[in-house]
Amino acid sequence: MRRLLSVVLLALALPMSAFAVKSVYFGNSGGTIAGSSAGLTLSGSKLVVVNGLNALNGLGSVTGNLGSVSLATGALVSGSLETGGVFAGGSFTVTGNGERGIPNGTIFTGTFIGPANWTMVTLADGTHAYTLSGLLTGTWYTAAMGRGATVQLTINTGTSFFEGSAALSRGDASISTTTP
Repeated sequence: MRRLLSVVLLALALPMSAFAVKSVYFGNSGGTIAGSSAGLTLSGSKLVVVNGLNALNGLGSVTGNLGSVSLATGALVSGSLETGGVFAGGSFTVTGNGERGIPNGTIFTGTFIGPANWTMVTLADGTHAYTLSGLLTGTWYTAAMGRGATVQLTINTGTSFFEGSAALSRGDASISTTTP
């Protein structure tokens, strides 16, 4: 009976071992988050860290000026730009510049799954900081499908609220793919 159970477990595990989940971390910095109730965009943000792309092309952790990260949300569906809200969907793109083994061109292109959340935090000193976050789905440059999440952090806007644009401090995205 024990041997039969082992054989059954092995038979169930073999199909799953044919697919390996690979996760890639992207870090970006700088740029500007701008927009209105019609939507937000991130432009001018540099891709500065890629970790785990070895799952796709043999690279480990790579740092430097590696490309760009951009995004655009849909329209604001609830809340406000000043105090936080929810944006409908949108797009997210990571582009490499060919440096240090990073692919030249689009590495990942995707869309927000459901809402993109715009959160305002009032810090102890009375100043404000904003975060844009959401779940992603899309396609790798290898044509594999990917799913993940991103968090983009603005710099502190002082005692003012978001007034149409703010500098981005940094952003993080972690995207996984299942490859045969």
